[in-house]
Formats: sequence, structure tokens, C-alpha cells
Amino acid sequence: MTRPRIALLNAAHEAEGNRRNFRRELDADLTEFHLPTGQHPETFEFDGAVVTGSRASVYWDEEWIQPTKDWVGEAIDRGLPFLGVCYGHQLLADVLGGTVEPMGEYEIGYRTVEHSGDSVLFDGIDDDFTVFTTHSDYVAEIPPGAERLAANDYGVHGFRKERVFGVQFHPEYDMDTAAEVTVGKEGQLSEERIQSVLDGITPENFDAACEAKQVFDNFLAFVDAVDASGAVPADDAVASGD
Repeated sequence: MTRPRIALLNAAHEAEGNRRNFRRELDADLTEFHLPTGQHPETFEFDGAVVTGSRASVYWDEEWIQPTKDWVGEAIDRGLPFLGVCYGHQLLADVLGGTVEPMGEYEIGYRTVEHSGDSVLFDGIDDDFTVFTTHSDYVAEIPPGAERLAANDYGVHGFRKERVFGVQFHPEYDMDTAAEVTVGKEGQLSEERIQSVLDGITPENFDAACEAKQVFDNFLAFVDAVDASGAVPADDAVASGD
């Protein structure tokens, strides 16, 4: 089995943290494109694509966002499998006709999410699982024809439409990243809230959240199944390796 060729669409303005985390978690041949500097793929010669998190909102007017949406939309039309994380989840929902809106508050810290139990993306993950979250926008309406896969009391945390998957949480985060991002909310959140989140960044919570990293292997297994069959595989076919 050859390693899948994945376009890593790095949407972070400061690229290094995303680069480190996704390269650690994705067992694939990655070609990275740093979107905020204007880098975009010039072809569609990949087995799949992953869109990372960002401090941007999908409705901002930054000049790199619309070209990103244009490429992503054409890549989806061509059948490329996608996984979006946080901002990437929201961008994919937006491109597919969903609605992304400000929450009016922050979800941040280790939280519990529940998945529906019948998606290949969450194969091997407990129905109720721990994740690290940090976002103030959310997918208010999933795209037409999409399936909601995971949620908590803050809203949608996972969806699928055909070959496209999105997750709102951050399965790629290590403890250092979680702390850096939390401290970076100074001026947006109270000192007490920030300290409460920092107090929750413990080895025990991180170990619990590592279960969610399985979504990366599950997505790559899906990519491999698509590449082998040329069709959208059934969930049980991916799980069994058929």
C-alpha cells in the first residue's frame, strides 16, 4: 500500500504550530500550502486534502479566503476526499452551502462530544469522547444533504457529505499548543476563564483526548478505500478494509 498524497491546506497565520501537529498526526505524504501567504495548489493531483484551523473566519474579506474556497469547491466537485478541522470544518460547510455564524461566546478547553456511532470517521472512538476545543464561530446549519456526525451543547462538532468530513474540535493539539492558544486569548477572555482552561490542560485530560486522534487514521483509510474503488465506499467497507 502506498502512502496517500495529501494536500495540507495550512490556514494558520503563524504556520509552524499547525505544520508540526499535522505532520505528526497524518501518516501520509503531505504537500503543504500556507494559505494566508497566497499559496494554493495549482493542480488536483492528490488523493485527498486536509484543511486546518485558523484564527480567521470564513466570512472575513482576507484576500486568500475566496481563492481557497474556489479551489476547494472545484476539488470537491472532482471527487477529492476532504477533512476539515475547526476553521477547515467551517470552510467546508460554507463551500457546500451550509451556514457559519458567530457564536457570541467561546467554547475553549477540554470538552465532551458525542458522536452518532455509525460513521467511519469515528470508528474505534467511544460514543462520548474528550476533545480540546477553541472557537467562537460555529456551523449553524450543516450543508444540504449532509449528515451530522457529532455534537455537544455548543453545537455541531462533525458532519459528512459524501467524501467530505469536518470536525470542529482539534484532534491534532498537543498540550503545548493547547496552552499557547489559550494564553493567546488574553484580551478576548477574562483572566479567570483563561486560568481555568490552563488548569484543565493536564496529562490526564490530554491522554483522554488522544482517543480522538483516530479520526486521522480513519480519514486516511477512507482515502485509501476511495482510491482503490473510485467510488464513495460504505462505512463498513472502510472499517473492514474491503
